[in-house]
Amino acid sequence: MEEKAKSPETQSGKGGDEVALELMKFIATATGYGRGSQAVGFTGKGARTPEEQADALLELFERCRSVVKKES
Repeated sequence: MEEKAKSPETQSGKGGDEVALELMKFIATATGYGRGSQAVGFTGKGARTPEEQADALLELFERCRSVVKKES
């Protein structure tokens, strides 16, 4: 029986989407990406709605996914 060489993804136990998700969580947590502004007083933009926050995080995930796929 012939053994197939394991790719880096299978060796680490994480697929590309899982790596992209971890990258997205790191970026979102470190930068506050996707959250509305927390400023007090007058600001240029209104607070983001929950739908806008979700869209921003989904867009970030897709960007992370494309970066991970380029690297593999």
